[in-house]
Amino acid sequence: MAKNSPIRVALVNDYEVVVAGLFHMFVNYADQVEVVKLVAGKQVTSKVDIALYDSFAQSDNDAESVTKVVNNPLVSKTVIYTWNFNQALISKAKSVGVCGFLSKTLPAKELVEALIAVHQGKVVVSPAPTGSNPVGGTWPGREEGLSYREGEVIALITQGLSNAEIASAVYLSPNSVKSYIRSAYRKIGVTRRSQAVSWGMRHGFSPTTW
Repeated sequence: MAKNSPIRVALVNDYEVVVAGLFHMFVNYADQVEVVKLVAGKQVTSKVDIALYDSFAQSDNDAESVTKVVNNPLVSKTVIYTWNFNQALISKAKSVGVCGFLSKTLPAKELVEALIAVHQGKVVVSPAPTGSNPVGGTWPGREEGLSYREGEVIALITQGLSNAEIASAVYLSPNSVKSYIRSAYRKIGVTRRSQAVSWGMRHGFSPTTW
């Protein structure tokens, strides 16, 4: 790669609103990052330097989805983009070959700098976020007033997961999951799980799985 050539980055997620949000974060950094904008739910099909994997509402505790990206011969390095900095999750990601664990609270400039460091061969784990919502980027339900965690819980409910499965998937206690469900239900105006699933289906919470 020539000295001034931008890093080719693919944005990987099952939700179009997330992919679009990440894409727009890099608009002002085209000289440093060339974004391969993917349609949600699609695999990387052209050579990229980094796959930036947004972990929103990923329910696969065995990290199969991440492993698919890591093992894609067209992907040089894989980075997780998240605000869930559970140490077990970080260790699991590193064990399958992930080269970075970057916080959603990073401003675009710092995110770009972290990606450049990964591209140069470093393993980068950014400081864990202290707030409940990321700065920059977006998620399903944000426009309806849901916090990131509330949106993630509704997405997992829409996928058919039980409370215990949600707690395991996102490394939360069962009581925390129940609390997020209660607050999310109030915001979207539902009282039953079947109503939440129906609401999620209508509002873009059904991922395109690949």
